[in-house]
Amino acid sequence: MAIEMFLSGFLLLFIIIAIAASVRFGNELISDLDSDTKLQKINDDPKRFKTSIVFALIHNSCIIAFVVLLFVTFGAYSLILGVVWTISRIVESLILSYNEKKNLELLNLARQYSGASGAEKEAVSDLGRTILKTKNYRFRFAQIPFTIGTLAYSILFVTYGVVLPILGWFGIVASILYGLGFVMILVKPDIKAPYLVTMPDESISPVPPIGGLLIWIFEIVVGVWLIYSSIFIL
Repeated sequence: MAIEMFLSGFLLLFIIIAIAASVRFGNELISDLDSDTKLQKINDDPKRFKTSIVFALIHNSCIIAFVVLLFVTFGAYSLILGVVWTISRIVESLILSYNEKKNLELLNLARQYSGASGAEKEAVSDLGRTILKTKNYRFRFAQIPFTIGTLAYSILFVTYGVVLPILGWFGIVASILYGLGFVMILVKPDIKAPYLVTMPDESISPVPPIGGLLIWIFEIVVGVWLIYSSIFIL
């Protein structure tokens, strides 16, 4: 069990690092809709954008490995919750991976955009904008199964005391705030709320700041706790 805990904690932290690296290399979680600038930027440094896709795919693969390991480690406490978080996070990973397929389409469009002019260039730009819109929607939708999965193992943490109860409660609150923000966005895309920040060409921010910040803190703390506990057990 100690080895599984260590690997679960390591993967959880690595997931955060991988997605941060992907964003750093130009693969925004939520893109603005200025497709002209986006396509030009991709074409200026296609290797950098390809690298961002690789990091994103690593991130998505690690999500699956993480939830499977978490199920192996804690699933015996509650089979139902274990199945819920495993299936939910795998669905999230698959949706995000499909988004990376669309990023490859953007890469091809960027090549076309650089050699196009006039009406053809405008048509390529419009197609790029459509891809960015649908990518944004899919990312937001993927946060619903993410929320369900995170909420499931947070409930298990509280119910069975497998981690410090305060961490479990923290995860429950963070998950609810995070998920509620994205549900509101999906139901009413033009919604504005005190914790949602406006962006160019978007009515809301990519991540509800309060819920997003709490989720990041929760995952970092849980990852560190799992590693520390596994070493202590060993």
